[in-house]
Amino acid sequence: MEAVVLGIFCGALALCVLLHLSIVYAMVVGLAVFCLYARLRGFRGAALGRMVLSGVRTAKGMLLVFFLIGMLTALWRASGTIPTIVLYAVELIRPRTLVLMSFLLCCGMSVLTGTAFGTAATMGVICMALGHSMGADPAWLGGAILSGIYFGDRCSPVSTSALLISELTGTSIFDNIRRMLRTAWPPFLICCLLYGLAGLWMPVGGGDIAALRQAFGGEMLLDWYLVLPAVVLLVLSVCRVPVRRTMLVSIGLAALLALFVQHIEPLRLMGMLLTGYTAADPAVGALLDGGGILSMLQVILIVCISSAYAGIFRETGLLDRLKAGVARISRPITPFGGMLAAAVLSACIACNQTLTIMLTHQLCGDVEHNRQRFALELENSAVLVAPLIPWSIASATPLAAIGAPQTSLLTAFFCIGLPLCYLAARLLHRHRLTHRRPARTAA
Repeated sequence: MEAVVLGIFCGALALCVLLHLSIVYAMVVGLAVFCLYARLRGFRGAALGRMVLSGVRTAKGMLLVFFLIGMLTALWRASGTIPTIVLYAVELIRPRTLVLMSFLLCCGMSVLTGTAFGTAATMGVICMALGHSMGADPAWLGGAILSGIYFGDRCSPVSTSALLISELTGTSIFDNIRRMLRTAWPPFLICCLLYGLAGLWMPVGGGDIAALRQAFGGEMLLDWYLVLPAVVLLVLSVCRVPVRRTMLVSIGLAALLALFVQHIEPLRLMGMLLTGYTAADPAVGALLDGGGILSMLQVILIVCISSAYAGIFRETGLLDRLKAGVARISRPITPFGGMLAAAVLSACIACNQTLTIMLTHQLCGDVEHNRQRFALELENSAVLVAPLIPWSIASATPLAAIGAPQTSLLTAFFCIGLPLCYLAARLLHRHRLTHRRPARTAA
């Protein structure tokens, strides 16, 4: 019966992907099917309600943060923070360093905003447009952008995936980020080397950055102090100020800049908090429009429904056979190896990053008992594997936004390299421990 239930859910997900429908429809179908499975297993209405609520409570702390992220991304656009950062950043791009700088700039923007899709729609679109004007290879440039946007999506203090994992595992997001940065530097340096060599090898010409400055300058005032909301966010995060408080301070500062520097009317600004920023010039709007609470609605629904799944899976044992399989393969290839395999399976089924994280967490809870390591290994597997699945919205959406081919997945070296580097490190660690034990016994 379990195979039939999971098969129906997978079929609904596949249908949504093929028809380009929101993944939320498939998740609602999945919730109905899983609830029916629970009823067939003998769970009645009250018990089923408790299962669903117990799962949703797991992510209740995330919901307010999602609202704050929506407000923050709208106000950073309205205040001129994002346009100013983008303009200062693209001044650093030169033809031969285009691929490398696209990776580094998307890393920086995604750390600041915590959103892969938002970074792709702003910095990613600009880097790809410059790449087209310079004659760069779109597959290489797309891979560099994809790597960059998921660098910050993995380790930003305002990233929904990082916040979700800290909530699921009961760990501190700041401690998680410190551990994530420690494991990120080898693949990060490898990416820099490969993208730097690609830029030197690739035949490129010149690009027109002045047109971008003129377009943004016609929409709003641009000056150095408009980056203050981003600077405050970074400083308070480094000082380990709680995420919600940090975001509220940045939101307040951005609102003041929007009101008194950009001279946006208060009622219009309040509307932006809900619906997002909309530029007067459609050409500029293609790069800057977005943000707002409504932009987070799909993420909120996915997290709520996924959390409900978690409660049902836990009580009914629907995933017990899969969990046992993950435990078996973890023995020869380390717990992280098992988690990586579970993440690949989950990403292929889930077609989105959030559900991939939730499913991998469910499948691997008995494999790794150290909460801090479990959080790190979720970040190093589920978060980065989801963008490598061609039919997942985690890859399809940003690639469509920047106009890059799917072959860009082959050059997304950070998403590929970090899980492999970490797996190699865990296997080497196990090998060393195995060879130490006989020596200690003999002594």
